Amino acid sequence: MVKQLSKKNERVEEVFNLFISHVQNFLKEANLNHEEYTNFVDWADRLGRAGELPLYADVFLESHVLRAMYTDKPGTQPSLLGPYFVEGTPLIEAKPGQPLVLTQRPNEAGDVMYFSGNVSNTNGEPLEKVRVEMWQNDASGKYSSFDSDAPKYNFRGHFYTDENGDFEVKTIVPLPYSIPTDGPTGEFLDYTDQHPMRPAHLHLMFEAEGHETLITQVFFEGDEWLETDVADGVRLDLMTKLEEKDGHKVSSLDFVMRTI
Repeated sequence: MVKQLSKKNERVEEVFNLFISHVQNFLKEANLNHEEYTNFVDWADRLGRAGELPLYADVFLESHVLRAMYTDKPGTQPSLLGPYFVEGTPLIEAKPGQPLVLTQRPNEAGDVMYFSGNVSNTNGEPLEKVRVEMWQNDASGKYSSFDSDAPKYNFRGHFYTDENGDFEVKTIVPLPYSIPTDGPTGEFLDYTDQHPMRPAHLHLMFEAEGHETLITQVFFEGDEWLETDVADGVRLDLMTKLEEKDGHKVSSLDFVMRTI
């Protein structure tokens, strides 16, 4: 039996040729000697074996891709999906007259926060029944399912906007945190004298029929790491204030989805 060759993909060929061309030009411009080149290949090999390629790409590449794609487009700016997203989160439903509560343990540590927002589209129409996925770290600065003793879906869940495109969620104020530094990515940070910190943020993903999925983050004014976010994920239109109200924190931000 003759083995069939895979169908040619012109776009893959185009991107691959461009990638190789730029890497070759980079190596020529950097004027690497053979030892430096070998050390680079060894580091890249260890990056892959350690499972840190997605982490490295998230931190040092994805933000630049998103800026190039969306800076001049209408609607809310996207930000990193990040390495801490998980599938299969529980549906969060509110009791009458009460806000949604992001999945958490009883007596969860942290400053209670009510986060609210509105979802509309670039035509100015409020969007009902938008599926909103939300996740964040806890008061230890860790994400459930990743180096944490919290239940799998702690501070994770999805819900839907109401008939006016509104939502309100009870959660806690997230904390700044360090990306992992005990592997090849941490070595790179040491070599380049960069810190590993990300400012506190919420993760949100919005999905609605007829609209482009919006994956973004929400940041808080006054965070010491905003201007030097290691992942360069901060956008001015993703900033909100934390304010005191009735013994807890409140914050809000509105989101605009792009129509397809």
